[in-house]
Amino acid sequence: MGGFSKVLVSGGAGFIGSHLVDRLLAEGFEVWVLGPGHMAEDYPFNVTAGVSYLVYVGVGNHMGSSTYYVVYVKFRNETEPLPNVTTGAPSVLAPLYEYHVFLEDGGNSDVPLAFSFSNVSFSGGQSTVGSLTINGVPFIVGKSVSWDAVNSGYFYQLFMELWIYDPASDGFSFHNRFVSCWLNMTASV
Repeated sequence: MGGFSKVLVSGGAGFIGSHLVDRLLAEGFEVWVLGPGHMAEDYPFNVTAGVSYLVYVGVGNHMGSSTYYVVYVKFRNETEPLPNVTTGAPSVLAPLYEYHVFLEDGGNSDVPLAFSFSNVSFSGGQSTVGSLTINGVPFIVGKSVSWDAVNSGYFYQLFMELWIYDPASDGFSFHNRFVSCWLNMTASV
């Protein structure tokens, strides 16, 4: 698996997927996202305002000692930057939500990430998301995207960055790991 720094495992709770997750963790892969019930077939993609969606964000520690992590949840349109895995720089976008986890070596954890959208509008070939609620906490996002004629949709991205505590600086630093969910905003029926 050399050269890869991020991997999405669909169905990671199943027999084959769980063994793949174990292998990836053994190779140092430390953050992942799975659909509700840890199954791939319910992974949210076409999303609508007023509907609640669920994914699970997992973190695994294979650093050789107990480690303190923070996962920053961010939301972007297609023009805003993702983390740069070549330079190791995080996205400049402000985190909307965060969760902290302290894991012993070899430990892993996954937490539910429930999200929904409100104040969504469609006009003139654009979609605008006014608010995003994550685990019951509302955030004003005010992000717009233009219709993507090639892929037929209004695409946004919810992504999670993994940061690790650095005792030398007494702060967290980006661990050059992130995972994401592409979301196509659709109108209510």
